[in-house]
Amino acid sequence: MEHQPYIPGTKPADAGPLSRFMPPLEEGVIARWLPLHSSTGSWLLDPFGFSPRLALEAARAGYRVLVTVNNPITRFLLEIAANPPSESDFNAALAELETAKKGDERLGAHLKSLYQTSCEKCNNEVQAEYFLWRKEADAPHARVYTCPQCNDSGERAVNEQDIERAKKIAATDGLHRSRAFERVAKLDDDDRVYAEEAIQHYLPRPLYFLTTVINRVDGLNLTPERKRALSALILVACDAGNTLWDHPATRPRPKQLNIPSQFREHNLWTQLERGLSLWTETSSPVAIEAWPKKIPESGGVCIYEGRLKELAHEVKKEIPIAAVIGSLPRPNQAFWTLSALWAGWLWGREAVEPYKVALRRRRYDWAWNATALHAAFSHLFELLPLGTPFFGFVPEAEPPFLTSALTAASAAGFDLKSVALRTEHDPIQILWNRGEHLKREANEPNVSVVREAIHSHLIERGEPASFLHVHAAALIALAEAHALKNKTQEFDEALRATNALIQSALSDDERFVHYSSGESVDTGLWSADFSPLAKRGADLSPHSESLADRVEVAIVTFLQKNPNSIYLEIEDDLYPQFTGLLTPSKAMIYAVLDSYAQRDGASLKLRAEDVALARRNERDTIIPMLELVGKRLGYSTSLADKNHVWEENNSVQFAFYVLASALVGRAMDDTPYSPEQTILVIPGGRASLIAYKASRDPALAARLKKYRLVKYRLLRTMLEVPVLTRETFEEQIASDPLEKSKSQMMMF
Repeated sequence: MEHQPYIPGTKPADAGPLSRFMPPLEEGVIARWLPLHSSTGSWLLDPFGFSPRLALEAARAGYRVLVTVNNPITRFLLEIAANPPSESDFNAALAELETAKKGDERLGAHLKSLYQTSCEKCNNEVQAEYFLWRKEADAPHARVYTCPQCNDSGERAVNEQDIERAKKIAATDGLHRSRAFERVAKLDDDDRVYAEEAIQHYLPRPLYFLTTVINRVDGLNLTPERKRALSALILVACDAGNTLWDHPATRPRPKQLNIPSQFREHNLWTQLERGLSLWTETSSPVAIEAWPKKIPESGGVCIYEGRLKELAHEVKKEIPIAAVIGSLPRPNQAFWTLSALWAGWLWGREAVEPYKVALRRRRYDWAWNATALHAAFSHLFELLPLGTPFFGFVPEAEPPFLTSALTAASAAGFDLKSVALRTEHDPIQILWNRGEHLKREANEPNVSVVREAIHSHLIERGEPASFLHVHAAALIALAEAHALKNKTQEFDEALRATNALIQSALSDDERFVHYSSGESVDTGLWSADFSPLAKRGADLSPHSESLADRVEVAIVTFLQKNPNSIYLEIEDDLYPQFTGLLTPSKAMIYAVLDSYAQRDGASLKLRAEDVALARRNERDTIIPMLELVGKRLGYSTSLADKNHVWEENNSVQFAFYVLASALVGRAMDDTPYSPEQTILVIPGGRASLIAYKASRDPALAARLKKYRLVKYRLLRTMLEVPVLTRETFEEQIASDPLEKSKSQMMMF
């Protein structure tokens, strides 16, 4: 397999509405991939419709994108983003809602009063930003506000009025909950019980707020554009109003309808106002139509609301699909269930009807996911010409998701061409081609093939890898061998067999080293044996130097040749050198830049002292310093290959290996002296980079503990010490340890 380089993009400036449920994709990736595989004006197909941003980026790049969407909320997000109401329409719609009457008062004033509280410091009335609740409590226990009069702000305990207000609203909850049910399912509807369960994730106050607003909207005399705008704002409030806020920091993207032990109840009026900025669209609108209406050759989006199965035969006759793009859907019971609720609230029961299955299903396991993906891939196989590329994204990368995706595609007849993986925090980029018409025979999985694939990856990497990386290496080998699933297996059996095979390959091979505090194979890091003896043996690889070391060399070489480069230019040069599973993380790149580079606005260049000539000159001054210090301490000094040695009675006492880089692994391999004798001499600017490398490589960290490191600046200081003894020398070299960088350039 010829792995393709990872295509970098940029983080969206604005996460946008419902971002916690949308695939976390970088912008610019699909626009960079498309020109390599199709010409502008070509038809693309997004069979999942899971990421509105993806389809819009392709359309704005000049392509015609056919998107299949069966989730009414995802479709609405796509329609609004492609053809956004004007800012004036958003403002006017919210103003009309605010000035509408609720009895004798304005609706806006009434709704704001729901979140009224008093300042603990000056006792003035203020709006709470949100209340804090504990699971199963009947009243909030804290509120967060900012007082405009005295500037008191932060979290404060609730007062009696806050508790009384919450309980008063809860007393009428039954009526408003019934109204919410009615918009989703009729009284005699078998699915009503599922709607009732889902609505339990709304407290009485936000549910009262939403039902009041939604019922009032039906009576407003709004233009179609203002009604679209107001629906968009209400959707933001629908998301903000449930009990899934804030989700635990370790899992910020909720997948299940589980109420946290403590959660926020947002002020939904401020959330309506927040929606104004969330929906602001800075990009130019694109043409958007519903199938089968036509869109111009200059690009646009054509929406098919329904399943790929129904569309397949129509498309094959009328549209030549040049490529398939898509973010593969990850099971998300929370979003899919809430989407059914929100669709009913915004547009009535008819909008929910085609999507009611989302209310009924409570569990979406990986076997279900693989089965659903396989159905989509199978319809694509029948629809596409031989060799059609499919560029897919696996967002929120994790081993079972990747196993599900690769197994489903392989079983449907798609050939895997490339897998590019950066970290578990980044989407995996996968390239498939539509395979031969003749269905290939599946082969039996072979543990030896898996074991060798993992070992080869670890040797090539030259350092420990996450379980996700070794798991991906194994899956790629099985996909190439057509051994992920045979025809008689159900998907749950195939997935279990694959996972068991990979675990067996890792557990039963002494060449693999597992760095983990637990016994489970999917935790911690995995490595091949990179001890010095193993490196000198028959398995020595030209890539046995660590990935981090090779990345360091590549970045410094690029900056030497290309001063004043921006970060994306560095990525563009780097990723083609480290393709597929070897893609360096942003953290690794920033660690190198933090050590070597300085910023001038957006530009990066080597620091003056790290330009090759300057660093070489400085290194040349270190040798005389070592000689002077050594002689002051009564040693005889000499140069032995790459080491400057101090001897006494023809016995080496210290061997100094002087570096200009952070390639300490290479230095430890090159020196023939024992760790007790060897001292690595480094520029101070390399210390944080060495510490970073050690923090991500337990084997390197263990080796470094046996060695002493001295910074250039310490040697200069020693020359100025009036009385230097062998004892004070030992104390001095132990006084300046490595430190991790505190620079803001560092990222995850």
